[in-house]
Amino acid sequence: MPIFKPFRGIRPSEDYVDIFPTHPLDNFSQDEIIKKAQQESSYIQMVKPFVVSKSKDVDRNLRKIRTNFEEMMADRKLIQDNASYYLYEQILPNKCVYRGLLGLVSVEDFWNGNIKKHESTLTHRKEKLAYYLDKVNIQAEPVLLTYMANPKVELLMNHEQKNVPILNYLSENGTRHKIWRIDNRLKMLQFKEVLDQIDSFYIADGHHRMGSAALHAKNQKEKNKKHNGTELYNYVYSFIVSNQSIKIHDYNRLLEDLNGLDSADFLKKIEKNFQIHEKGENIYFPSQKFHISMYLDGKFYSLHVKHELRKKEGELNDLDHFLLEEFIFKDILGIEDPKTTEKITYLKGNSTIEGIKEMKEKVDSGQYKIGFGIYPVSFNDLLKVSDNNIKMPPKCTYIEPKLVTALLMYDMKQ
Repeated sequence: MPIFKPFRGIRPSEDYVDIFPTHPLDNFSQDEIIKKAQQESSYIQMVKPFVVSKSKDVDRNLRKIRTNFEEMMADRKLIQDNASYYLYEQILPNKCVYRGLLGLVSVEDFWNGNIKKHESTLTHRKEKLAYYLDKVNIQAEPVLLTYMANPKVELLMNHEQKNVPILNYLSENGTRHKIWRIDNRLKMLQFKEVLDQIDSFYIADGHHRMGSAALHAKNQKEKNKKHNGTELYNYVYSFIVSNQSIKIHDYNRLLEDLNGLDSADFLKKIEKNFQIHEKGENIYFPSQKFHISMYLDGKFYSLHVKHELRKKEGELNDLDHFLLEEFIFKDILGIEDPKTTEKITYLKGNSTIEGIKEMKEKVDSGQYKIGFGIYPVSFNDLLKVSDNNIKMPPKCTYIEPKLVTALLMYDMKQ
């Protein structure tokens, strides 16, 4: 069973709760980041030396971030709690609600497989993030983990929500964020007892954050001759949600050309491995697994994967994404490695025809020749792939909830 433990969370004080947090920085353009960095006492201003500084002295920039953080702590703009679990709830503008618990998991559980992954990571990106952690020692955005729902955990969260939250924040996109602090010793023991019954956590979002935190811990362990496994660097700030509080949306594909083929030849080649059903101009969202939506020359098609290609459950080629890449992208369009090619553009969906409609508009604009809409990966498939230690192709899942940066932070020095 994986460890999930309380921690001394750091959060903006009441006067700064509407100023300090932000969406992840990769959601913004550089111009937007520069503008937001001018906002006094915001997280982006705190990390400004790293994200907008023209200085090439990276170490100096990272040290400045740590200094900014410590000054905000000294000024009580940021406050640190006693060791606690945190109940966290998001209410989206569409009234969709997600909730779960914030705490720490162990890198040891990541290494030994109690925390399972489904996505490959880029070494250079992990190394860059690990170096950042080595110098700054702050985890500002949790890794999103999921697990099979436990009714006892749900009951404890229901009871906790009857209390007044310590933090109530409305983000720029209209999402309401609420956090309750659980620091009563008896309550924490109750949560620990039921959480200890969970066999595994599965990474839903944040593979690079998890990988970089594990690499950071490895680096620190090698430096620390007195390492005993209890040091703060051995833990990763995480948000755990059950399968009842997670949504896996479609992630669709766009291509600019057909590798020199005309549309008729392309359709003929597809017939080898797919049954093709023309849908005309009506927007077609794939109705189930093994049905792929294709938009070409102003028409939608439903591609049904032939039964002989549908392998045993849990194998990678049980996924529509793999079948599309293996039997269309690779065999017909000559794309050998989706992880390195620039021929594929990925487009996030939201499990409705809206994502397919956006795909259609991009093809109709002339920017792309063809679009493929893929049925969302199921939670069970996510678990089976992770349990079998298989890595999905790039950009298979767009998962909610999406987290906010610096609503709550973990300091690995305190």
